[in-house]
Amino acid sequence: MASVDLITSRAGTAVAAAALETAAGRQPGAITRIALIGNPNSGKSSLFNQLTGLNQKVGNFPGVTVDRKTGVAQITPGMRAEIIDLPGTYSLYPKSLDEKVITDLLYDKTSQQYPDFVVITADASNLRRNLLLFTQLADLGLPAVLALNMMDVAEQHGVKIDIQALQRELGVPVIPMNARKGIGVAALKIVMAQQLDAPAVQFYAPDEALLPMIRQIRYYFNLHNDYLALHYAHQYRQISFLSADDKAYIGELVEQYGFEPTPRQAQETIDRYARINDILLDTVSVTRTERKEPYSNRLDRVLTHRVWGYLIFFGVLFLMFQAVFAWASYPMDLIDEGIALINSLIQTNFDGPLINLLTEGVLAGLGGVLMFVPQIALLFAFIAVLEETGYMARVTFMMDKIMRKFGLNGKSVVPLISGVACAVPAIMSARTIENWKDRIITIFVTPLMSCSARIPIYTVLIGLVVPDEPVLGIFNLRGIALMGLYLLGFFAAIFSALAMKLLLKTKERSYFIMEFPVYRWPRWKNVGITIVEKVKTFVFQAGKVIVAISVILWVLASFGPGDTLEKAEAQVRQQAVAQGTPAAEADMQVAAIRLENSYAGVFGRALEPGIRPLGFDWKIGIALLTSFAAREVFVGTISTIYSVGQDADMRTVQQKLALAKDVNGQPFFTTARSASLLVFYVFAMQCMSTLATTYRETKGWKWPLLQMFYMTGLAYFSALLVYQVLK
Repeated sequence: MASVDLITSRAGTAVAAAALETAAGRQPGAITRIALIGNPNSGKSSLFNQLTGLNQKVGNFPGVTVDRKTGVAQITPGMRAEIIDLPGTYSLYPKSLDEKVITDLLYDKTSQQYPDFVVITADASNLRRNLLLFTQLADLGLPAVLALNMMDVAEQHGVKIDIQALQRELGVPVIPMNARKGIGVAALKIVMAQQLDAPAVQFYAPDEALLPMIRQIRYYFNLHNDYLALHYAHQYRQISFLSADDKAYIGELVEQYGFEPTPRQAQETIDRYARINDILLDTVSVTRTERKEPYSNRLDRVLTHRVWGYLIFFGVLFLMFQAVFAWASYPMDLIDEGIALINSLIQTNFDGPLINLLTEGVLAGLGGVLMFVPQIALLFAFIAVLEETGYMARVTFMMDKIMRKFGLNGKSVVPLISGVACAVPAIMSARTIENWKDRIITIFVTPLMSCSARIPIYTVLIGLVVPDEPVLGIFNLRGIALMGLYLLGFFAAIFSALAMKLLLKTKERSYFIMEFPVYRWPRWKNVGITIVEKVKTFVFQAGKVIVAISVILWVLASFGPGDTLEKAEAQVRQQAVAQGTPAAEADMQVAAIRLENSYAGVFGRALEPGIRPLGFDWKIGIALLTSFAAREVFVGTISTIYSVGQDADMRTVQQKLALAKDVNGQPFFTTARSASLLVFYVFAMQCMSTLATTYRETKGWKWPLLQMFYMTGLAYFSALLVYQVLK
């Protein structure tokens, strides 16, 4: 077994690592596979970032990692390792899909992804609970090192750990660390560079009465120890890599020997904690007793209060939406005007089909996305701060009682709130929900939460019909309208969940367990990384789609079948001459008639009968059609449609839409039409990525198709009702 006290030079470490790799049958420089495993919120993701240099999302609440993440770390100059960050779990008996990722990896030694050894992260301030998982992993026979994280928190609580004694008791290297600050990472790398052995200490011995069953499973599957065979007996129904015949074989043995998993798991846990208590009595001491109540508890009395807690949370949301609209307005205007100015300069100094493609297609489409970067950045900044401080876990706890009445539970709050950013990771985070019914309902209704892709649509339409006026001197009327749309999506989600609760029948009981992390000041570096990464993803992913669609739309809107465009233009020119229409107005009429008779106009008019009752015309129809790829494409499409054939004096997206006229020459985007369109996009399922994620998480097309038809139908009839009432 490797010793923690080994100190070598950089060159010596490289030579030692190469020698150990060769002795282990690996060529020097080959990739070693290392898995990071630990309890939720024990610092795995922080350590992963320190080792790999990647900027994985790190949040101060349980359930951040919902799938395994991988990255490459340079352990020594001659040794590289693939680091696998696994979801947090309290034990090797998975209760949810995210925990099942761990057992699927660790139970199959023949898998190409099987780790060479594991780094087990443990919260030093709560070592008793964290060591339960460690003892299970050790009994699986996995070479391991214990990363004793959050040593600073332990010291603040007066907890003193004898590292050398703990190392002897556990039989593995123990590295004291503070992963958030990178303290102890160098020592951990030194240990990683050595060939670790499986712990020689056994923490739990299965009952002798079970040994005949265990040995049969062990030899049948060629397993390397008894405890792994015992886990096969416990969990064979959930182990994905076992065939139907394999599961049938284990099922027969379980029935033959009368094996009952639940009481066996309970007894194992009791026996393990008895051993852990003995270890901690010899290795851990408390040098002082906390006389004052921890500040986290004092804060929780207010922030999770049955009245004040909800009011504070509502106030936080109110502040967030005010900021998204009010604080972002100035940089948004600068970006929008800057794009318009560039367009104007290009149109003034150059001419030709390619110039028109650039200004009316590409730049018009991109301008419809780039101007919303400040709002997206602010939204993700607020969410990142809520996660970093530990407040998000409290929100989950508070909302549990409310959510249960609607067929959800407290853990559903994390996907619902995450859905405000993006539905794709939000749906994936539902893996932490143990109950099948609660998880399916959460996945189904999460897309009703207004994601960041809807912000461009909301912003443009609210700006057209809602005055930019203060309320009570400090609030902005547009910010209140924006919050109203988000609340509309939230209420639609929970009442849809209530309907599904009544429709779906299951005997499985739901429960809610959530660990409260300590409050911490946010690490502004993490907040900044989150903002940059999310904005970059939004711009580049949306930008690729928008540029492609904008180019296609420009072609479809600039050309038409046969000589239709030329005939329509000639007719309008003749009427303009006969009526003495000014040249500028005549040019506008020509642009409108050419667009209407183009290929895009033909498609739009084909859709118009179905959407006319909602107040929409054929131009809106084109935007609805293209935005099925991604919602944010709507603004880019509208910007492109209203740019084709227009002159350089037409400046911002807002101005283009404000000057749009209906067939009677009146402003097209009235309150009724804008409200109808807003309601449609609150409810509409127009995101192929979300449908693909639902398919992946539910293992079939049933739920994504139901999701799409339900949300599209809800959007259509809600928009119909709003327009018919308001017009």
